[in-house]
Amino acid sequence: MSLPRRDFFTRLGGLALASRWGMFSGPETDNKNAASLDPGVKAGQSGLRPVGYAIIGLGRVSLGQFLPGLRFAHHARPVALVSGSRGKAEIIARRYGIPFQNIYNYGDFDRIAENPAIEAVYVALPNSLHAEFTERAARAGKHVLCEKPMAASVADAETMIAACRRARRWLMIAYRCQYDPVTRRLRDLARGGELGRLQIINAHFGFDISPFYTVMGVTRPEWRLNHAMSGGGPLVDVGIYCLNGSRFVSGEEPAGVTAAKSVSGRDPRFRSVDENLAWTFHFPSGLLAACSTSYGCNLGEAMQVTGAAGQLRLAPAFGYASQKLAGFTRSGRVLYGPHDPGPHQFAAEADHLAECIRHNRAPFTPGEEGLRDMRWIERIYQAARRA
Repeated sequence: MSLPRRDFFTRLGGLALASRWGMFSGPETDNKNAASLDPGVKAGQSGLRPVGYAIIGLGRVSLGQFLPGLRFAHHARPVALVSGSRGKAEIIARRYGIPFQNIYNYGDFDRIAENPAIEAVYVALPNSLHAEFTERAARAGKHVLCEKPMAASVADAETMIAACRRARRWLMIAYRCQYDPVTRRLRDLARGGELGRLQIINAHFGFDISPFYTVMGVTRPEWRLNHAMSGGGPLVDVGIYCLNGSRFVSGEEPAGVTAAKSVSGRDPRFRSVDENLAWTFHFPSGLLAACSTSYGCNLGEAMQVTGAAGQLRLAPAFGYASQKLAGFTRSGRVLYGPHDPGPHQFAAEADHLAECIRHNRAPFTPGEEGLRDMRWIERIYQAARRA
């Protein structure tokens, strides 16, 4: 029986006010040894049978980015939809040529185990539901591509990893920027010594959030402003790009963190989540990463990496397209991008998991990478409470 949308959102935290599969053989993985090649390197190879994805949750990212992105994918295609609204799902199914019999609701989701056309799922639900549907997908024998943050808590993230390991299925976290050529170029230059010894990273990402959002003509309260559904404020939404980006570009794990958060005034949007948050990572090499995020102002998005011999700025840094890299290095001026306008990052990550499934190779951004971020999110909040 279909779970009514009202009940679904109430279950999420009260915002609705009224096989064909490749055998898993890998042990615990990490992003340092997970994939032998950079993600996307083989994204045009021929001969791979496309992997069929079920899209779980037909919200802003699924409809606006992931499904359009699959039109550009080489090895991935949408074959099923999971939604609390049958009517909306049928509209989207017609648009993408998905059979109506491959539409599921949240209550009968486990029936995907009976559908061999579905080999992987894309989880794009509110954060508090990532763990449940990742576990259910793994039990159904499906690989999982889960949006970030991977969960609403460290405990949920650990549960997700364990569930996929038991089921011998890959769990990949959708860190799309790690699959973007411009971001990878910044990483290569920074890690390759072109900036000299890295000293300072400055990163920020924030926007003035609306208390409501609209999808396909239906307006609802913004679930990201409800802590029970999101697991946090701007840090877990857009701040995670600064967090993960500083780790990815530097190639280091932080040794410590200091942080502070605030809510300015009596804005009713911020009853359960913070409005502004800033933190500084202290890395073993002496590198500092100063990061900030906000739901209260249009902070914009950028990452600047400064070393003893150069400086590079990625701006825009974390959007869905058109990243641009500029600055100078030991070798001279750099101007790179924009690259691949459109939802190509989503195609690249979907293709990458598809290649991992076909070649029995651990993803470049596995669950363990998401767990590292979840642990740092927890430490940032702890440091902010102490401040």
